[in-house]
Amino acid sequence: MLIWPARFTPDSGGYVVTVPDIPEVITEGDSFEQAMEYAVDAVECVLAEYIRRRRDIPKPSRRNGRDIHPVALPAVTSAKLELYSAMRAAGIGKADLGRRLGWRKTQVERLLDLSHASRMDQIEAAFRVLGKRLAIEVLDAA
Repeated sequence: MLIWPARFTPDSGGYVVTVPDIPEVITEGDSFEQAMEYAVDAVECVLAEYIRRRRDIPKPSRRNGRDIHPVALPAVTSAKLELYSAMRAAGIGKADLGRRLGWRKTQVERLLDLSHASRMDQIEAAFRVLGKRLAIEVLDAA
């Protein structure tokens, strides 16, 4: 699971959230819980735009501080982002991945669409044709 450190700055009874590793992310919420929910949505939205613009996904850094809190993306979103990064590292585009899988390009586009509910077996198949495998880890809640 991808987890980015985010700065939660108290502001007018709520919080303003920024993610130093993804400078385009800024959001706010009236409570810590709402700010966290909005932070996850904002990170997903910005990274979806990174994919659309064919930009690299930044790796989460290690940051500490009283105002720093982890923003964890859902497992499927994390898997899709890792798949996209693996494709870029291998120099493989959507059409080429589709050919290797025997899928249409539109199927691959949905696989990389962060708002689309893709099946994990499809994501695993895509990793396999890249010579990779998907591993899942279960951690205690923070």
